[in-house]
This record gives sequence, structure tokens and C-alpha cells, in this order.
Amino acid sequence: MTFSAKTRKRFGQHWLKSESVLANIIAAAELQASDRILEIGPGTGILTQRMLPQVAELLAIEIDRDLSRRLRPQFADAANFQLIEGDILQLGWPQVAAAMSGDFPNKVVANIPYYITGPILEKLLGTIAAPNPQPFDSIVLLVQQEIADRLCAAPGSRATGSLTVKVQYLADCEIICPVPPKAFQPPPKVMSAVIRLRPRPFPQVATDPDLLERLLKLGFGSKRKMLRNNLSALIERSPLLALLATLEIAENVRAEDLSVTDWVALSNKMLEEGYSS
Repeated sequence: MTFSAKTRKRFGQHWLKSESVLANIIAAAELQASDRILEIGPGTGILTQRMLPQVAELLAIEIDRDLSRRLRPQFADAANFQLIEGDILQLGWPQVAAAMSGDFPNKVVANIPYYITGPILEKLLGTIAAPNPQPFDSIVLLVQQEIADRLCAAPGSRATGSLTVKVQYLADCEIICPVPPKAFQPPPKVMSAVIRLRPRPFPQVATDPDLLERLLKLGFGSKRKMLRNNLSALIERSPLLALLATLEIAENVRAEDLSVTDWVALSNKMLEEGYSS
């Protein structure tokens, strides 16, 4: 059984209590008996206890010292449970592998602190220039609804931003289900959602990842402006319009209208024409 515990604002803690949401998370994880699970922020262990009987190994990483002290005896009888007391953002992957019998986790399932969602995503996926060399089979996370919408946004959506492109370059993303505030104790002030990421190489590789990163930063610098204006610091209007025409992209396009494929194609074409970061 899980224990009750006070939440700490500095760790962004909200205890998930909804059985239906827990069931959706478990279903989305598609757990197999051979799975090695990484759980970030197990909290009271409510999700942990549901996963342990279904997997080969589970490594929980908990930054809260008091929670760690309570989790150890709670799962002391589970031979496939390991716990690291620490910050996921400060841990190296060799440390994680060493804690899991020398093997790397193949899935991540977690209710993460919302205030560090971006850094956690980068930790798990890597970056455009340096993807995680040992990608996970899947990553199931409970995140803020606004972030879920941004990560999974389609071209033309107002939710589309540079984070959308960066994440979708590295993984397929889907929203599993919405999660209302009442699913937590205490309830957060925002809606949440369960998402699933499936890391994979993008079919069209960015020849110069740094150039693509700079294009995204400039392109989404002012979402009200057209792309031709946002990229003026990197490429003059006339040659940019010529490149857009070659790629069959409208000259009045805005950053959020481009797909990941469009961004990669534009980046590669600029490099081919002699424009670089």
C-alpha cells in the first residue's frame, strides 16, 4: 500500500490518486515481463506498486529525502525494485545503468514535476544535435496539458512552437488522455495530460543540426511575424523567398505553419546554398 505524505512546493509535488488515470498510464506503457522501467519521482509509490509485478526491473529516482526513506521499506520485499535518492538531471546514464544490474532502462513511466518538464525531456530524448544514443522504446509522462498540446501539435496549430519541432524531430508524440485537477491531492491549478513519446530517428536528417536549432530560435522568435521577417538576421528576404519557392513553401508562411520535414528541408537547403549558423 502507498503511504500518505505532505507535498513540498519546491519539488512541485501533487499526488496522483485517480485509479482511472493510473490505469491509463499503465495501459499506455504497454508493460512486458522483460521491461526495465525508469520512474522519475515515484512520490508515494502509487504508480510504482502497480508496475512492479509486471516488469523485470524498476529503478525509481526520488529527489525528496524523506520520501526516499519511506519508499525503501515500502518495497523492501520487491527484488526487482531499486531506488536512487537524487536529481535525475544530475545523474549520468552510466549511474542509472549501474543501478539496474548494469543494463539500461528501456522505458520511462513517470508523473514528473511540471516545472522541470523541458529539462527532463532533453535529458530523456537528447537534442537535435545530440540525440540520446540509447533511445527508450517509449516514454509515458504525466505533464501539464498546455505542454502536452505543444509537444503533440500539428503544423498550423497555435500551440506549435520550437519545442514542438525539437521533440517531434526526436520522437513520435501522442496524447493518451486528459487529466483534471481533481485527480491529484492537492489539485494543481492547471489541467494535465498523459502523453506517450516513441523515440526514433527522423526520416530526413538535418545535415547541420546547429543551423536547424538557430532557425527554430529565430523562426519562433515572434510568432506574429511571417517567417521571412523572423529570419532576416540570418538570410536576406530575396534569397529566402527563392528558397521557400524551391521547397514549395508559401512566402507568407509563419513558423507554426511548417512541419518538421519543412524545417529540416529548409535548413538543409540553406546549408546547400551556402548559408550557415
